[in-house]
Amino acid sequence: MLKAERHIVFPDGCRDLLVVREPDGTCEVTLTEFDFHPRPAALRPGTDISGYRLRPGADVSRPVVEAIAANPDLAETILGGECGDWNDLDEAIAALTMPGATVAAVARSLGVSIRTMQRHFLSRNLPPPDFWRLLARARQAARLLSDAAPLAEVADECGFSDQAHMTRDFTRWFGLTPAQLRGNASLLKILGQPALGNWTGEQISTR
Repeated sequence: MLKAERHIVFPDGCRDLLVVREPDGTCEVTLTEFDFHPRPAALRPGTDISGYRLRPGADVSRPVVEAIAANPDLAETILGGECGDWNDLDEAIAALTMPGATVAAVARSLGVSIRTMQRHFLSRNLPPPDFWRLLARARQAARLLSDAAPLAEVADECGFSDQAHMTRDFTRWFGLTPAQLRGNASLLKILGQPALGNWTGEQISTR
């Protein structure tokens, strides 16, 4: 009997729409939630998944998910027209991913108070502003691990107070230390996929 394939899903600040085709021919469409910690995932042998990663913070409505479930081969076309235009929270999220960003500075740049910005995120069922800032910093540091720079230099470049601070954040977000991640090229490749901190401006990214 073939064993299930096991994968690790890392927090990336994005929701994914997954079209899952099982070996028996059934098809299920799922919209993932935001991850706050690494999450194990197991797939039955022969399962085929088409993933569509929404831009950080973006969402689609239940009717859109149902429309894709009825026409899974048109998923990318349907999503392309339904992800919505760039809005004020997109601007806030982008600003929070910048090196050295603080919640207070981003709120000031948008002309609102910290409390008002927090309420905006909450009203759209999004994680709070610090989620985006801290996760983006950790993911940006992870992408630098493929270089040979000392870990202390990576920590300094990405705005951590020191290497130990970076290690604590990596353990929180990825379940691994920077040294452990640096030694695993396949996991570094996953963390280098388009997501929070390195989004290139498109509405969705296929994977």
